[in-house]
Amino acid sequence: MIGIVDYGMGNNASVRRKLEHIGAESVISGNPDVLSKCDRLILPGVGHFGRAVGELRQTGLWDWLDHEVRVRKKPTLGICLGMQLMARYSEEGRVEGFGWLEATVTRFAIADTARYKVPHIGWNEVVLRKPSLLFDGVPERSLFYFVHAYHMVCTDSEDVLGVSTYERPFVAAVCRDNVMGLQCHPEKSQDVGEIVLKNFTVL
Repeated sequence: MIGIVDYGMGNNASVRRKLEHIGAESVISGNPDVLSKCDRLILPGVGHFGRAVGELRQTGLWDWLDHEVRVRKKPTLGICLGMQLMARYSEEGRVEGFGWLEATVTRFAIADTARYKVPHIGWNEVVLRKPSLLFDGVPERSLFYFVHAYHMVCTDSEDVLGVSTYERPFVAAVCRDNVMGLQCHPEKSQDVGEIVLKNFTVL
């Protein structure tokens, strides 16, 4: 069972539909008692980093999630803003994240603003920096769908699983032990997104 963490700021229904399509059982909930029974967690997210932190703290999910990841070592996949929340700090709202990864989140600094608009919206190639079971079976040079104005900068290059390029390279996927993150939206990335989500269900 996969628990989709509901704190009011994610494409929860889209993620669940995609999981159902690949035959994975899931539940959308903001109740720690329900989510604690799940084998793994997905932390989705769309919107403002600071507001997301506020919502997670207000609902009581913040401390519970931190315990699930750090102590119980539950496999957890962050999607878009959900991945960014795994960082130590974000410029967006100037607030601290979970700190599961030694990383910061910063806004795109674009030089060619005529060609590259912010937010970055569209299909981009994800290039793996190291082998990963999360991307097992994903063809090289595959395109994934992105929607974001901010991106993660990792202190430890070993945490970087994959990169994409929007004027310049940026972190597109991360992985450290039970913590995994995708800046792209696998639920909107057609067949390759399904492969990644299916891989997560068996990690």
